[in-house]
Amino acid sequence: MKHLTIESLPTEIPRWQKPWHSDYYAMYSSQWNAITTDPRLMWIPLDDHMVHRGDAVFEALKCVQGSLYNWTAHLRRLQDSAARIHLSLPFSAEELTRLVLETARAGQHADCLIRVFLSRGPGGFSVRPSECPTPHLYIIATRLGPPFMTAHPNGARVRSSTIPLKSPFFAQIKSCNYMPNVLMAWEAEQWGVDFTVSFDERDCLGEGSTENAGIILPNGPLLFPSLDRVLPGTTMLRLVELIRENSSQIRLPEALFQDIPRARISEASEFILVGTTIDVASAVEFDGQPIGDGKPGPVAARLNNLLQQDIRFNRSLQTPVGF
Repeated sequence: MKHLTIESLPTEIPRWQKPWHSDYYAMYSSQWNAITTDPRLMWIPLDDHMVHRGDAVFEALKCVQGSLYNWTAHLRRLQDSAARIHLSLPFSAEELTRLVLETARAGQHADCLIRVFLSRGPGGFSVRPSECPTPHLYIIATRLGPPFMTAHPNGARVRSSTIPLKSPFFAQIKSCNYMPNVLMAWEAEQWGVDFTVSFDERDCLGEGSTENAGIILPNGPLLFPSLDRVLPGTTMLRLVELIRENSSQIRLPEALFQDIPRARISEASEFILVGTTIDVASAVEFDGQPIGDGKPGPVAARLNNLLQQDIRFNRSLQTPVGF
């Protein structure tokens, strides 16, 4: 086997180009305190505890038309997740914001997806956090795909997952330990559906692999699961605010958080999934049975439009990148 050295990298690097690298625009790493736009240099040390223990937290947010959307909410949740695992941010909120904006600018795409990873850092391969002297920060700008209903106008098919819902403590942390989420996505792919959703030990609705889920009853309201068992999604929370501000316009009386027994799904006129990358997706089938009339719901369409208008035109929630 050939021994790869730093001296051999210039001739070896071109061979490492992969087809998916075209989706990777720019990456910041605190180990260099620098940004690269070459996907072949977007490395994380193997001994970083994020890699071998999932000991890190992260956020994913949109940059749309040259502005970050709802950055303050994502930053607040990143800080909260970090505090829950006793991880100190190596930068102030202002400095972190500057680094996110610089990385987005370096990527040169006004529409992109930004992921911010705060890890325990490198230092060894044990489970002990104490062997990591300094937390590390990684920021990457990647391709932003279309919202779900744009790519799938006929709506989503959903099935019940066999993967247990996370405990309340871990449900509140957006950590990189995503094995349950990975297995839920694996199930969806194996079963040929778009999403799976989990249920708790009482058979009450939980969440998707990366989405919040809710049901709309005939004549309203919209019900989301109780927040103590699911990740408080920034898109879901913003959507609830928008519903309360525009109730008469969208003809939906209220949005509530409460336990949702499985049986209530059969009563629903609509079933929705909500997330940063998908916006509002309308489910037309659950466990092989149609939701409502088996077509994308009108309330979901109004909610999706309301959210997209907020993303594009609500300047109070936009942080300009400054291309």
